Amino acid sequence: MQQNPLAQPEPGDATDLRAAVEAVLMVVDEPVTAAELAEVLEVPVPVVQDILTELQREYDGYTGGGPGGTVRSFPSMRGFELRDVAGGWRIYSRAEFAPVVSKFVLGGQSARLTQAALETLAVIAYRQPVSRARVSAIRGVNVDSVVRTLVQRGLIDDAGMEPETGSMMYRTTPYFLERLGLGDLNELPRLAPHLPGVENLAEFEDTTY
Repeated sequence: MQQNPLAQPEPGDATDLRAAVEAVLMVVDEPVTAAELAEVLEVPVPVVQDILTELQREYDGYTGGGPGGTVRSFPSMRGFELRDVAGGWRIYSRAEFAPVVSKFVLGGQSARLTQAALETLAVIAYRQPVSRARVSAIRGVNVDSVVRTLVQRGLIDDAGMEPETGSMMYRTTPYFLERLGLGDLNELPRLAPHLPGVENLAEFEDTTY
């Protein structure tokens, strides 16, 4: 009988377990622990821990030959690596390829952000949490579609309701800081030199309603 390729791997199949661990690691957006993987795969934690260690060495280019399996074949090193960080495991691109990755991610995304989107993002960054209506009043135009775009890009998200009006408020995300290379919002540069047209943002603080 032909085996169903979509069937769940049997716990005793080491090859399928390795593939299952890799499949989960490819979709997580934060480090995952060996215990969490073991629970999903229904296998003991030490089994998953061994798989993670093996995968880490394999991605680093170790072939497994020689005493203790310490021979490293550099051509076999991958462009990504498996790191044990923050109490869990996650796949990252290698640091040595950061320039090309940054060029691809930052260059492509920045080119598709319009001036209107950048100015809206700046207003939110410097006046967060802030409602969409307040942003519209500051910019003098409707920003509904721009705000939706920024939310879809992961640059802003909701910050609860404004007590006075019940309107949804928005704030920047950790991804926003990551894209700008900032540790926190206190490192934001002065606004005026970069975004002409919204340099008088502070004047609107108390006059939009």
